[in-house]
Amino acid sequence: MQILSVHSRYQIRGGEEEVFESESGLLREMGHRVEVYEESNDCVADSALWRMALKTIWSDEAYQIASRRLTEHSYNVVHVHNFFPPISPSIYYAAKTKGVPVVQTLHNYRLLCPNALLFREGRICEDCCGKSIPWPGILHGCYRGSRAATGATALMLTVHRAMSTWTEMVDCYIALTEFARQKFIKGGLPADKIVVKPNFVHPDPGIGQGNGGYALYVGRLSVEKGIDTLLAAWERLDGRIPLRIIGDGPLAGQVIEATKRLSQVEWLGRRPMSEVYHLMGEAAMLIFPSKWYETFGRVAVEAFAKGTPVVAAGLGALAELVERDRTGLHFCPGDPEDLAAKVDWLLARPKELARMRREARLEYETKYTAEKNYQQLIEIYKRVRYPCTQLAIADPVS
Repeated sequence: MQILSVHSRYQIRGGEEEVFESESGLLREMGHRVEVYEESNDCVADSALWRMALKTIWSDEAYQIASRRLTEHSYNVVHVHNFFPPISPSIYYAAKTKGVPVVQTLHNYRLLCPNALLFREGRICEDCCGKSIPWPGILHGCYRGSRAATGATALMLTVHRAMSTWTEMVDCYIALTEFARQKFIKGGLPADKIVVKPNFVHPDPGIGQGNGGYALYVGRLSVEKGIDTLLAAWERLDGRIPLRIIGDGPLAGQVIEATKRLSQVEWLGRRPMSEVYHLMGEAAMLIFPSKWYETFGRVAVEAFAKGTPVVAAGLGALAELVERDRTGLHFCPGDPEDLAAKVDWLLARPKELARMRREARLEYETKYTAEKNYQQLIEIYKRVRYPCTQLAIADPVS
């Protein structure tokens, strides 16, 4: 099978980039030909607003590049991971013109929300969901803190909704969880075109021992990730378990201040993935305090692969990924007292913690390996290539 994989790369590498690269690499390992069409989002800062607005709605350059590639080579599927903003939805039309089916992975909520997070001013926000014109986002300047930039994004969403792009030009959407799938259906995407396929962890990092005696946070240091909840919980825990924090972001200053007040909190900054996996495997538990509707939660699955249970906010995809009392615990989102109480509960029950370690690893082996994911992905590709055929199990290469 030959796939054209499309991605607009962020300036700061994040989880979406890791998923894109892992999936492309896995397909190549399994004998498929994967070509990448990639643009950088750096152009947003460099472009005049009017130019960015026009390119966001329709990039003729991207259309021509994609059309040329699709003419020069025979592709079975165009798989779009992110088109926003420099590639634009014109990529769908280029594929359709050449008769190549389109798959779109929904890594964020961009098709429902101008800032792609469903989060504003420290809280969940669904004000733009289902609206033909997402005017609340413009009013609040949700994208990059700018009403003008948000207006350009909202115009793109409005124009392509009117053109039926989202319903007619994409053959299949991949949502990462059932929770996210339901949000997109509520927002107007066709239910029969949205399938659920989670992300995966490859290669298998191997199970850890959990002997480190500390809790771990891994992720961006930002408001929507619940950093304030995390730090406030550790003030209440009063040194009962050390906390190590891996990551960087706009709230790094708050984390630095917390390390001065709380001797048990240590900020490690960015670390190579090999070191992250080692620290994750030795951690007693991973803390996942997000306040927004995560579309997935890859870090939780990485923790499962290491056999580390997760204490997560009982919200959105996290409530779906982390099975309460089996692979971890849920706490009330944004509530540091409840988070501290759940950590205390686990610390007081070492046998339960050991059982959850075994269950977490089993969860990874059952749902989130490369082999499981590959079978699901190829089935999706076959579905869009042969829409009238009922397919049960994917064969390795076709």
